[in-house]
Amino acid sequence: MECDETVFDETVRVLILGGTSESRALAAAVDGMPGIQTITSLAGRVADPILPVGQTRIGGFGGSDKLAVWLRDNGIDAVVDATHPFAATIGAHAERATRATGVALLVLTRPPWIPGEGDRWTSVASLPDAAASVTPGSRVFLTIGRQGVHHFAHVEDSWFLVRAIDPPTGPVPPRMTLLLDRGPFDTDHESTVLGDNRIDVVITKNSGGDMTRAKLDAARAASIPVLMVARPETSTSAQTVHEVDAAVAWLTNRLSGR
Repeated sequence: MECDETVFDETVRVLILGGTSESRALAAAVDGMPGIQTITSLAGRVADPILPVGQTRIGGFGGSDKLAVWLRDNGIDAVVDATHPFAATIGAHAERATRATGVALLVLTRPPWIPGEGDRWTSVASLPDAAASVTPGSRVFLTIGRQGVHHFAHVEDSWFLVRAIDPPTGPVPPRMTLLLDRGPFDTDHESTVLGDNRIDVVITKNSGGDMTRAKLDAARAASIPVLMVARPETSTSAQTVHEVDAAVAWLTNRLSGR
């Protein structure tokens, strides 16, 4: 009796550079799949991270050279960079480390948000540029996470509602309320936040994805302007995909090629 189930003699060991919903979805999608073993690495910047299924490691690697050593020592066959679109440093380290070791690299990243009809977005190149663009006396909804809040510490004549999972470290704006919360959020929730706090402007990074997009929909509905911090410029020779299914297909193709 013939069996149409493929049997693999080898296991593809995959390092997922994670910390995003996409990385967790990828780990879940291949969990238990014959021939694929994943290790998800988290940077350790969140005190209580949402852990993916499967094996995890927490903490940085110490640069591209040490990452290359780790890849060799742990027999890694493929790396999927599914980090946050603003995590440019680890992306560059992954590029150099995989090139040095001959390990295959895939980049899984969300498409950026694109303004639509009714959106009042102003694109700025950086967080310092965003801070310089704050109109004096305005009430600001700052949703950039805990890192980078220090760029707004010198803005003394505006009030900030800072939302983050963990409290920011370093200097903060003198007039600030901290809201500790974790998405996803829906539009009704975000409309309430904007209305109850009489928000004049939203400042956010162009992270993309659905988990935190509702604030943009709520801002459009209320005709509130948005200062959108553009993604850092990156360059990679690796294949890039935007969907978890495409990353799964890439991994299974590599497995069948073994």
